[in-house]
Amino acid sequence: MKYEITAKRLKQALNSKNMIPQELADRSHINKASISQYINGSHAPSNISSGKMASVLEVNPLWLMGFDVPMSPTTPQNYCVSSTARRPAVTIKVLGRVAAGIPIEAVEDVIDTEEITEEMAKTGEFFGLQIHGDSMEPQICNGDIVIVRQQEDAESGEIVIALVNGDDAVCKRLMKYTGGISLISLNPKYDPMMFSEKDVLDKPVHIVGKVVELRRKF
Repeated sequence: MKYEITAKRLKQALNSKNMIPQELADRSHINKASISQYINGSHAPSNISSGKMASVLEVNPLWLMGFDVPMSPTTPQNYCVSSTARRPAVTIKVLGRVAAGIPIEAVEDVIDTEEITEEMAKTGEFFGLQIHGDSMEPQICNGDIVIVRQQEDAESGEIVIALVNGDDAVCKRLMKYTGGISLISLNPKYDPMMFSEKDVLDKPVHIVGKVVELRRKF
């Protein structure tokens, strides 16, 4: 199963609504064959299809796409209101960029700070990163802040921050295949970045963290 996370969450959402795939197809206007492929994990839905299904299933589209966010629908404003307002908080740095060869703790391009809960902070090392560009729209927009747990690997289907060929970090959906990986934009106008196992070692391609939360300011 290539797209295990989305497949698992789609099944969970269907079960929670006591809905069969045919009903989801009828209400979302997505071909039933495509939905069957999403359920068995052989294909990943586009961001548009994810949004349509999430609307029918009344779940958060970001959750359906593999983010560590609540399953329940959440308006963008909710991402701006930190749950730390009522609980002890830990301040983390928000970086404007992450470059190859520079340890995250040594990056001087600090543009802001954010707060995370002590509970979250106990699970690892975290930093914030400001997103540049439109490759992850409409879910993640230019100027948004993502909260990232530092880690060197992630599951297929998760959103990661990766360094490619010595360039600044990119935010993409990670997909793993036999013999390689791809880094996929949520914006369909951008082609996937495909890498063989040799490419991963030679370029190199290096995962620096997993996106666990989105913060959006208005």
